Amino acid sequence: MNEIGRKYEEKAAELLEEQGYFILERNYRCKQGEIDLIGKEGEYLCFIEVKYRSDLSYGSPLEAVTKAKQRKISRTALYYLTKEGYPEDTPCRFDVVGISSNRAELIRNAFEYQR
Repeated sequence: MNEIGRKYEEKAAELLEEQGYFILERNYRCKQGEIDLIGKEGEYLCFIEVKYRSDLSYGSPLEAVTKAKQRKISRTALYYLTKEGYPEDTPCRFDVVGISSNRAELIRNAFEYQR
């Protein structure tokens, strides 16, 4: 990962911690893919995608989380849950932090699990 990406993931982690999240993993990688941040908020285990855009001519950071990206994150999350031994009924959700200029936006439950 490049330095810019790391910087914005760190910024996102700080934002999330300020909002009451507990960060469990950063840059989780496995053969299924990668998840930027994994954290807990209340009872929820949250799989968090961080997207940064320096300019909006290619769309907002949130628009960059395509269905294909959602499927890859979903598969990676399922692998993580299985590998770490979480029960099947663990409440989970997929959040997105979109960062552009000096603005960060958190979308809780940004998408559902994608097969």
